[in-house]
Amino acid sequence: MVCVAGLTYGADASALWKQHCASCHGADGSGSTAMGKKLGVKDYTKGVSDSDAAMAKTISDGAGKMKGFKGKLSDADIKALVAYVRSLKK
Repeated sequence: MVCVAGLTYGADASALWKQHCASCHGADGSGSTAMGKKLGVKDYTKGVSDSDAAMAKTISDGAGKMKGFKGKLSDADIKALVAYVRSLKK
């Protein structure tokens, strides 16, 4: 387990982020990648107002041009990613 900013999540959350999310959302969550700018992704370094359930649904089902990860990531992985996204706030 890793604890960042008071949040605890599986050690693989960072690896999951790098593998599935960073190409659009950026390593730091700012969305300042070429693809992130093109798609207008959210800047997670400014925080997220969505509930954990809403974020989990987006990761699972996708939203807009973002593909969903249902069946590719476990519920635990999705929960870990939600916590990881929250930890990106600066």
